[in-house]
Amino acid sequence: MKQFLLKFFTWWNGQTFGTQLWTWRFGELVGQDAEGNRYFRTRGGKIDPTLGFERRWVVYNGYAEASRVPPGWHGWLHHTVDTPPTETTYQPREWQKPHQPNLTGTAAAYRPSGSTLASGRRPKATGDYQAWTPGQ
Repeated sequence: MKQFLLKFFTWWNGQTFGTQLWTWRFGELVGQDAEGNRYFRTRGGKIDPTLGFERRWVVYNGYAEASRVPPGWHGWLHHTVDTPPTETTYQPREWQKPHQPNLTGTAAAYRPSGSTLASGRRPKATGDYQAWTPGQ
């Protein structure tokens, strides 16, 4: 019962019942990435008359976080490229990093030096800063 209610009312926990129904009725599986996210488009690549192009969507494996979409699939979802990574020999560039979840609010969050949350003490003022005052 809990899974049914979660599927019916939450969108951040995978797919909702409406999305599952839409996908079953109109969707065509295009591929799956390493994280288990599944990518769909309208069956047969049919053009949506209201949009002028085919609909493309992702069903997340678990928690829905857009940064979990790899660069190759991101380009396909946003119609930057026409062929999905499953049909091409896509190789990520050396500067493209693997997914890292948003760490804000966790102990592993980035805290630059001078932050009140950074470990240690904040450095003393050196006297090289002069505050701006109106009229100067």
